[in-house]
Amino acid sequence: MVTTHQKNIATFIHLSTFSRFFIPFGNFVGPLVLWSINKEKSNFIDTHGKQAINFQISILLYAVILGTLSIPFFIFKLFNGLDVIDFHGFSNFHINVGKPSPLLYLGGFLGAVAVIAFIIELILIVVASLKARDGELYEYPLTINFIK
Repeated sequence: MVTTHQKNIATFIHLSTFSRFFIPFGNFVGPLVLWSINKEKSNFIDTHGKQAINFQISILLYAVILGTLSIPFFIFKLFNGLDVIDFHGFSNFHINVGKPSPLLYLGGFLGAVAVIAFIIELILIVVASLKARDGELYEYPLTINFIK
């Protein structure tokens, strides 16, 4: 039987990921501290702590991959008129934003995907905390289990 105290700790583990808005890397530090202190107290807390930490690590990995894919599209568009070999060409250097290219559209699309993924992440954290409050186990979708 899961006690109210265990439900509250599991809920706070999920909600502590919102500390990233106030503390750098708070989305890792908060759940990690709460989970490591309380993981021996209950299997329920241990499972929720692992899920929260694995989800945050997975989100970081996905964000790095998405950023790695999208940033070069913007850089290539901005510097397409720059001749890298001719260093005297800086007097004629200009950034042309009048003609959007397919690369810019693709980069913008990946940026929009990142914003939508951020909103979905916030919703999933709230859903997980509500499930923990109700004493149910919750598995985040698309989570890589780094901590087993």
